[in-house]
Amino acid sequence: MTESATPRIVGSDEWERARAELLDREKAHTRAGDGLAAARRRLPMMRMEPVEVVGPDGSISLHDVFAGRRMLLVYHFMWNEGAPHDKQCEGCTHSQAAMNAAVRAYLAERDVHYVVFSSGPWNEIVAYRDFMGWTTPWYSTADSADVLATRNGGDLRCYLRTDDEVFKTYETKWRGIEAMLPTLQLLDLTPYGRQEAWEDSPAGWPQDDEAGSWWRRDGRPVAQWTRTDATVE
Repeated sequence: MTESATPRIVGSDEWERARAELLDREKAHTRAGDGLAAARRRLPMMRMEPVEVVGPDGSISLHDVFAGRRMLLVYHFMWNEGAPHDKQCEGCTHSQAAMNAAVRAYLAERDVHYVVFSSGPWNEIVAYRDFMGWTTPWYSTADSADVLATRNGGDLRCYLRTDDEVFKTYETKWRGIEAMLPTLQLLDLTPYGRQEAWEDSPAGWPQDDEAGSWWRRDGRPVAQWTRTDATVE
């Protein structure tokens, strides 16, 4: 990026006109998003087979993971079995950084329980959760056969509980989980955006070649540097 790679400078009248034009597009985008959300609420649901996961008290049924709430939101954390903390997924770590107790409390107000599943062994994933200082309930799906299988992680799934049965109502992956990444939404508001090569930006704007490459720094997922200053061997 050169020093001259900045937005064009204009007067207040021209700036207000340009902002008003963009606002119309933003409102249309919001209404389109509302339409998609309405369509999600009309999706059919799929009955889940009985399945158990492993948590702090041993095996527990998917039904009981709801903790008495009617809806369950599950993030599947990609796991590198046997790897040290610094080798765990930077993308999944990024997705969990904002899922604090306050966020979960607001979800609970709408009868939604939020948890994390991972295919890793229970002792490894709880050690990582505790290292990060997270309090979200985590469970291991290592012994859950194919009922809860994903592409290894990074998926977000929604379930509904009715009496003694559990149904899957929605799932998404890839950029579909960006609702969990407020960092990206905020960066989209800035003049340089996410600074990734896939973005349609003016010539000279700072851009990394690989999307998400900045989620890891000096050998660790960025969020880990808030927990330790230990160098990576």
